[in-house]
Amino acid sequence: MPIVSVCIGVAILLLLMIVFKLNAFISLILVALVVGILEGMSPLDAVTSVQGGLGGTLGSLTMIIIFGAILGKLMTDSGGAQRIATTLIKSFGKKRVQLAAVLTASVVGIALFFETGVVVLIPLVFTIATAAGVPVLYIGMPVIAALITMHGFVPPHPGPTAVASVFDANIGKTLLYGIVIAIPAIIIAGPLYTKFFKKEFLEVEIPKGLFNPKEFTEDEMPGFATSLLTSLMPVILIASQVVVEIAAPDSAIMPFFDFIGNANIALLLSVILAFFTFGLNRGKSMKDVMNSVGEAVNGIAMILLIIAAGGAFKQVLIDSHIDQYIADIMADSTLSPLLLTWLIAAILRVAVGSATVAGMTAAGIAAPLVGMTGVSPELMVLAAGAGSVTFSHVNDAGFWIYKEYFNLSIGKTIKTWSVMVTIISLVGLAGVLIINSIIS
Repeated sequence: MPIVSVCIGVAILLLLMIVFKLNAFISLILVALVVGILEGMSPLDAVTSVQGGLGGTLGSLTMIIIFGAILGKLMTDSGGAQRIATTLIKSFGKKRVQLAAVLTASVVGIALFFETGVVVLIPLVFTIATAAGVPVLYIGMPVIAALITMHGFVPPHPGPTAVASVFDANIGKTLLYGIVIAIPAIIIAGPLYTKFFKKEFLEVEIPKGLFNPKEFTEDEMPGFATSLLTSLMPVILIASQVVVEIAAPDSAIMPFFDFIGNANIALLLSVILAFFTFGLNRGKSMKDVMNSVGEAVNGIAMILLIIAAGGAFKQVLIDSHIDQYIADIMADSTLSPLLLTWLIAAILRVAVGSATVAGMTAAGIAAPLVGMTGVSPELMVLAAGAGSVTFSHVNDAGFWIYKEYFNLSIGKTIKTWSVMVTIISLVGLAGVLIINSIIS
């Protein structure tokens, strides 16, 4: 039975990654080949299917992922992220520093990978907490909540963007739905959740060596408006296409907005703008700017490969017709495809640890449900994204990043980080179901 092949494949994936600690890219490629062969494909056909999946995924996502990484790196190296943070803090005052920190992380998090966002914002968290006289986790937890929520729900992040390509979802609609869902998720899992802890619990000892980041001077940093506009440019361009499509779908300007609202073009235009706003206009040479570009690309190479391998696994499921089998099983099922997608991603997240692997694998398995049930592909993307950020523990790199940067015990990390991301996941699922009930 095809479903047995999928189960065997997932079991092998877990075995390779958890027991043998094999790299996720290699694990996914091996599992894709095994599942294809189990389903009656010849070894050569399985290889061809894997190659097609790799090429198809990279073809649609390479520019998005690389340009996104470059934009984030330029923002970091120019002091743009620091400018956004310090300006918001001054504007909101010490009494509302938590809100200012959340807004900073939400804005910065759109352009930065989660790990990069942590590296950029943790020193600012320490600075804000010390200056305001509040516990470090009082600021840190909402900041991390904002970063991981953006990472899971909002394109052009590679995770939700890659899953969107599997479901053939509209990036603009996914972005808008994602932001709507992200707002309550961040508020509940961040500022509200910190209120459940006593002040003493939120106090941590700042790790040595982490409180001496490069501090940009006033003259070195770009202006606030420039920093904010440049970092949000991809979102503005993508969202503009959706707005025009809704307001004037048959107008003469629609082709123009289709072009600039394409995620690849939106990020390309934003990167070109950043060359000037975060580079040349700040007195940097083109060589300095290109050094940042090179470092950004080096930093996301493995993430790009893992996403491509997830696409290869998806292609094998399609080429071996497992997708049709799953669709036939679901034909008479009363279980919501959105709930099923969330559940698959959540189980894989807990078992494997990687949000990217969980989201892409769940998408590959659940993709045929879109055509079978007529469910919104954009909401399927967000259901997979919500499931992929659920309960994170010791098998997830994010768990250890959070633990080490805040100098916490494993128990305290579980009480804060693990529960926090689970809240985000559940709020995300609830948001997906609510939006589905409205639009359907």
